[in-house]
Amino acid sequence: MLGETAMHPGAYALSTPDKPAVVMADGRSISYAELEKAANQLAHLFRSAGLRRGDHIALVAENRPEFFVVVWAAQRSGLHYTACSTLLNAEELGRIVNDCTARVLVATDATIAAAQAIDAPAVERRLLIGGRQDVPVGWEPLETALAGRPATPIADQAEGARMLYSSGTTGRPKGVKLPLPTEEYPHDPAGEAIAGLFGITDTTIHLSPAPLYHAAPLFVALIVHRMGGTVVLQERFEAEEFLRAIERFRVTFTQVVPTMFIRLLRLPEKLRHRYDCSSLRGVVHTAAPCPVEVKERMIEWWGPVIHEYYTGTEGCGFVYCDCQEWLAHKGTVGRAMFDMPVHVLGEDGTELPVGQPGTIYFEGSSPFEYHGDPEQTRGTRDPRGRGWSTLGDIGYLDADGFLYLTDRRAYVINSGGVNIYPQEAENVLALHPKVADAAVFGVPDEEMGERVHAVVEPADGVSGSPELAAELIDHCRERIAHYKCPRSIDFRSPLPRQPTGKLYKRLLRDEYWRDRSLAGPTEDHA
Repeated sequence: MLGETAMHPGAYALSTPDKPAVVMADGRSISYAELEKAANQLAHLFRSAGLRRGDHIALVAENRPEFFVVVWAAQRSGLHYTACSTLLNAEELGRIVNDCTARVLVATDATIAAAQAIDAPAVERRLLIGGRQDVPVGWEPLETALAGRPATPIADQAEGARMLYSSGTTGRPKGVKLPLPTEEYPHDPAGEAIAGLFGITDTTIHLSPAPLYHAAPLFVALIVHRMGGTVVLQERFEAEEFLRAIERFRVTFTQVVPTMFIRLLRLPEKLRHRYDCSSLRGVVHTAAPCPVEVKERMIEWWGPVIHEYYTGTEGCGFVYCDCQEWLAHKGTVGRAMFDMPVHVLGEDGTELPVGQPGTIYFEGSSPFEYHGDPEQTRGTRDPRGRGWSTLGDIGYLDADGFLYLTDRRAYVINSGGVNIYPQEAENVLALHPKVADAAVFGVPDEEMGERVHAVVEPADGVSGSPELAAELIDHCRERIAHYKCPRSIDFRSPLPRQPTGKLYKRLLRDEYWRDRSLAGPTEDHA
């Protein structure tokens, strides 16, 4: 039996059964009692299908209440669960489902086209969420599958663990396998610590605008449920709808990415101030560094409620700063938390001095592995065997121990022997009113090895042209050193960016490296 203080939605199904656990921005909702009943029934289905602790399921679903039914059923059954992107085609989805050896696959009416097209020999049960009448052969409606099953917890509850796949921004997606907890169920000390840091309680109303199949949105939403708050889901982020939801639901907490900040700030000022955002007590941003000017303007608008953290799907390290700390160290992503000190290392593994960029390593992180890829796993470990691990990012520390990110190791440009970090130019381009999005990376150059190049998505109503390219290059040169600025610019709409804000820069960069003779013209490639 769950105690009154247990960090689990089952406790709130007993104490506040009618309280909404999930509310869709369009008004659909599911209570804690309904979530608990359905999750228990699905856990019984998993056991009846022969799944035991350590087995695997996969889910491909858009943001909807049933997403949490599946996740909490797996989480309480000791299973590894993989939430897959709804943007994947059948080949990409099949690769992940087969790689993780899922025995149960759950899809929805919106994702069934890709899900039913995959060949996945390990999958023994296929469940469909939705109300369609023409259920494909081999699939079973979730509602039918749960009917008549016990609504009480299974006898052998155990904590499960997510096994999400990396975004694939530097290569094929990799399954990040976290160890299953060994402590008594329910148990989530990391979630409890994060809840305390962000001020998440049973009074929290959390607006989640990003897809739940990504690590950060899912992680925080589950913490809100463990604490008894309410999760408000948007199907997708739209700037004005986001503000409307804050006002309508009196949202107290939300997690966003810097791209969302930029889109909010580009709304007409009259529109931005039409909606009451005074209920906000905490706004957290992550996934990518935020341009300093953007964050300054958001703090001016919403006040000192904005927090920032840096970690990864791997759970490698945790760096955090509140608003006051950031204002004293503008541009930082924070200081190390939870006894996981940061180390910045050079190529030879030696620790670098304050202010000098190098590869960021964390001490004391939880163990993780890339599923089925021991070589990639070894590549994340400290070469000197000190037990530290890295996400592959480049950054530096200041004298007060605050960390600043410069870029991913894979995207550092080496031009004539000088390292250039693309993020700086990307931040400058992102603030130009004629730019909707920008990616900066190195392209082949016969003389320098690499030169700085940008691909820009023009703002609505703006056409890419040689004149605009020249204007943007001048814009950069007025703000940062010339050697850091693009020497050439192409235009494309849209750029391949995830809903979480992460850019698939690899896809762009690869186009230019397939033919090393490519000169990189500035004409419109849209």
